[in-house]
Amino acid sequence: MFMAPQKYAQLKALAIDCHLKVICEASVMFDMELPEFRTHGGVNAGADGLTFTAPAIMWVKALDMLMDKLRVAGLDFARVAALSGAGQQQHGCVLWRAGAEATLSSLEPDQFLHQQLESAFSVRNSPIWMDSSTTAQCRALEQYVGGPQKLADITGSRAYERFTGNQIAKIHQQSPEAYKNTERISLVSSFGASLFLCKYAGIDLSDGSGMNLLDIGKHAWDQHCLDACAPGLGSRLGAPVPDAGHLLGPIGEFWAERYGFRPDCGVVAFTGDNPASLAGLRLRPGDLALSLGTSDTVFACLERPRPALTGHVFVSPTDADKYMALLCFKNGSLTRQKYRDQCAGGSWDTFNQLLSTAPPGNLGSIGVYWLEQEITPHGSGVHRRDASGAAVEAFDKHTEVRAVVEGQLMAKRVHAESLGFQLGEESRVLATGGASRNPALLQVVADVFNAPVYTHDVANSACLGAAYLARLGRCRSAAAAAGDTDAVTFDTVTAAAEPFHLACQPRPDAQQVYGPLLERYRALEAELVAEQ
Repeated sequence: MFMAPQKYAQLKALAIDCHLKVICEASVMFDMELPEFRTHGGVNAGADGLTFTAPAIMWVKALDMLMDKLRVAGLDFARVAALSGAGQQQHGCVLWRAGAEATLSSLEPDQFLHQQLESAFSVRNSPIWMDSSTTAQCRALEQYVGGPQKLADITGSRAYERFTGNQIAKIHQQSPEAYKNTERISLVSSFGASLFLCKYAGIDLSDGSGMNLLDIGKHAWDQHCLDACAPGLGSRLGAPVPDAGHLLGPIGEFWAERYGFRPDCGVVAFTGDNPASLAGLRLRPGDLALSLGTSDTVFACLERPRPALTGHVFVSPTDADKYMALLCFKNGSLTRQKYRDQCAGGSWDTFNQLLSTAPPGNLGSIGVYWLEQEITPHGSGVHRRDASGAAVEAFDKHTEVRAVVEGQLMAKRVHAESLGFQLGEESRVLATGGASRNPALLQVVADVFNAPVYTHDVANSACLGAAYLARLGRCRSAAAAAGDTDAVTFDTVTAAAEPFHLACQPRPDAQQVYGPLLERYRALEAELVAEQ
C-alpha cells in the first residue's frame, strides 16, 4: 500500500497485490475537498511572490478523508502487509512542537487525526518546493562550507532555495521562538511515516539528499552544513534511516484499532517523489529515464557520481550503495511545440516529416534553444551554428526542427554524463510523458544516446515506486528472520512487474555520427554559459 501528496494538488493512495497489480485507488483533492484552507493547487502563495507554503494540518485532514475513501472503495486494511509513501512536496518540511511525539503515541481511535494534531506544529504553514525566498541563506551556506562546488561534493547539489536546510535557516532567523519550540523536523515524507508509526520516523537517505544537509557518501548529516543553517539542528532531524526500503517498525495502535490494520503491518521509510518515480520505473545502473513534458526531466542510476553545479545527485532509493542523478530542463515540450507551430503549421505529422527529412547529425548544424531562462545550465536565447561552427541567424525548416530536437537531447546526455552517468552495452533509455508517443522523436533519442529506447504506460510512477519499496521492506524483514537477506533485492521483489516495450533501436552509425557532434555541443554550451 502507498500514499502520498500527489504533486501538490491531491493526496493519493493505491494498493497492489502480490503480483504487483493495482487493486484499489483513492484520492483527495486539496482545493476542492478542503476549501477551508483556501489553497490554490494545494499551496498558499505569499504576497512577495517568492514564499509558498501549505498547512501541515491540511495534509493530516486529507489523510483522514483518504482512509475513509479507501474503506468505501472496499480495501480490507487487515490484508495490508506493509505500507510506504512518497512526499510529493519534496524538500518541504514539517516542524513538530515540543511534546508532539507524546500526542502521537497516545492517539484516540474514536477521533480523527486532524482533531488530535491541530496544535502539534510549531510552524503551522510548512515551506514547500515552490518556495524561492531563501537566496540569502543559500549564499551563506555555500560560503560557510567553502563554495558551491564544495557543497555539491558533500550533499550532491549546490545550494537551492527550495532545499530544506535553507528553509530551516530562514525559519530560525525570522521565527527564533518557533524554532526554539520545535522538538523534531520532518520532511514531508518522514512526516507521513510518523503519522502511521505514531512516533517520529527517520528521514530516508534518498529524500534526505534534497536538503543540502546530508553527506551522500557517508550517509550522515554533515556537521558543517548543520551548523551553517541552525543551532541544534542535528538533534531535531534525528538520525537518517540506514538503507533503502528500510522497515521502520509496525503500524501504530491507532491504525489497528480505528481501521483494522493487522498489528504487524510494517511501515517502510517514506521517500520523495522523484526517488519514488525512479523506483517506479525500475531503473538499473546504466539506465536513463526521460520524462518528456512541459519541462523535461532526466533520471539516471549511477554507481560513481560526480556532483556538479547543475543537476542533483541523490542516494539511490532502491540501493543505498548506489546513486540517482536528477536533471530538470525548463525548455521541454513548449519549445518543441513553438517550432512545430512555426515550421510545421501546428501539425505533429508535418513536424515528424521534417525531422525525418533532415539526416541524423543534421549535416553538422546544431542549435541551442533556450526560449525560457534555462536552469540546466543557466542561459537564455536561441543560438545556431552551421557545420563550420559559424553563427547563423536562421535554418531552413527541416534543419531547424532537427536542430531543436537534437540540441535538447544532446544537452540531456551531456549533463547526465557530467554527473557520472555512463552508457554501457546493457544501457536502456526509458521514455515517459506525452512526447514518448512520438516515434520520430524516439528514434532521435535512440541515436543520440546510442541505446535502445523503451516505453511503458506507467501511470503514477511515484505511487508504484513507493508500493514497490513497501514490498521490498517487508520481504527484507521476512528474509532477515530466516537468515537469508542476500536473496532479497529491489530487482527480485519487482520481477513480476509488467515489462517495458521496445520502441526503437539506435542506427548502426549512431556513435559515429553523434560522438563528434556531442563534443561540439558541449563546447558550444560552455561558450554560451561563459558569455552569460
